[in-house]
Amino acid sequence: MRQYCFMEEFEEFTQSHKLRGVRYDVRGPIAEEAARLEAAGHRITKLNIGNLAPFGFEAPDSILVDMIKNLPTAQGYSESQGIYSARTAVAQYYQTRGMREAEVEDVILGNGVSELISLVLQAMLNPGDEVLIPAPDYPLWTAVTTLAGGRPVHYICDEQNHWWPDPEEIESKVTDRTKALVIINPNNPTGAVYPREILEAMVDIARRHNLILLSDEIYEKITYDDAETVNVCTLSDDVFTITFSGLSKTWRVAGFRSGWIYISGPKHRAKNYLEGLTLMSNLRMCPNVPAQHAIQTALGGYQSINEFIEPGGRLYEQRNVAYELLRQIEGVEVHQADGALYLFPRLDPEIYPIESDEAFVIELLRQQKILVSHGRAFNWIDDNHFRLVTLPAVEELEEAIGGISEFLAGYRDAVAASRML
Repeated sequence: MRQYCFMEEFEEFTQSHKLRGVRYDVRGPIAEEAARLEAAGHRITKLNIGNLAPFGFEAPDSILVDMIKNLPTAQGYSESQGIYSARTAVAQYYQTRGMREAEVEDVILGNGVSELISLVLQAMLNPGDEVLIPAPDYPLWTAVTTLAGGRPVHYICDEQNHWWPDPEEIESKVTDRTKALVIINPNNPTGAVYPREILEAMVDIARRHNLILLSDEIYEKITYDDAETVNVCTLSDDVFTITFSGLSKTWRVAGFRSGWIYISGPKHRAKNYLEGLTLMSNLRMCPNVPAQHAIQTALGGYQSINEFIEPGGRLYEQRNVAYELLRQIEGVEVHQADGALYLFPRLDPEIYPIESDEAFVIELLRQQKILVSHGRAFNWIDDNHFRLVTLPAVEELEEAIGGISEFLAGYRDAVAASRML
């Protein structure tokens, strides 16, 4: 008869060592504290995640109708890279952007850009390979690079220069282990939209150092005033480039998890890598099939996002209100966003000597029941920033930023009192 030991003699089950150094604080301890407060009966104003649906931004009816009509034939697996009609629509979209050679074979669909980031990096990186990633960044890029065995190397976006990258600083961080250069444009969390000349300089860095360009353009259609997204793939035909985009933001269907990559440049030099990417695509069987049917309808016809980003539109006006209210608070500096859905304010460290931005944001949450994200969650270099989404209606933004202002006034008073002791 088999003998069993007492339970206390067994070792604990622990997480994989691969997770050491992997962080995704946007959905970490602060969000958990918010959930605890909600469970205790508190109403939380959530300004932490760019999820459009809870704020009344609904998907276009045409997308919902098309998806519903295709449900009877969307019950089985599709091809691993996605259904042909949707991939054709993506290829044709990039043809209209100037990529005349775009073909169906250049497109892979995925369960949102997040899954595709993982597939691309897992297929690309060997242990110790380096990836240049902006700081601040969308933190999934840093997390997945680490999980794939790579080393994230952050280049600093210049807050004093519109949050744009500095090509010279980027190039100074290239080593013989650098494999890829990530561009997030329009940028999350800063709202920066990069001018053509900076993008051309980044393309040139990739060209001269034989790097793969990874361009995250999920917010490409959400720009304001005179800002315009330049698709990086259109700037060269000799740099291997993978462009990421999808339906989550522009077409307000984040829950559909419907994204794509478009592969351009000298694909003949990446044949072995593309075989690995196809293998990774096969391993997940296929993307969500019903959601794939939304892509062709979304990319063709009337683009309803324009109603929101032009003067008088919700996203445009909410961005302006949030910006004006934040900059009126003593010791708060903020750049106006040219794109995306966020502002990334700075708190003057002389007025707000914050030792831990995470603790600061948790205290704001507990006192005002307002949930924002701390700057270090986006791999930023100091504790003086936080990210705020501009999705709530104007009245709710006014109330929320009023609460932030009240909290900061109390913080200033506490600091002044401590300095008098």
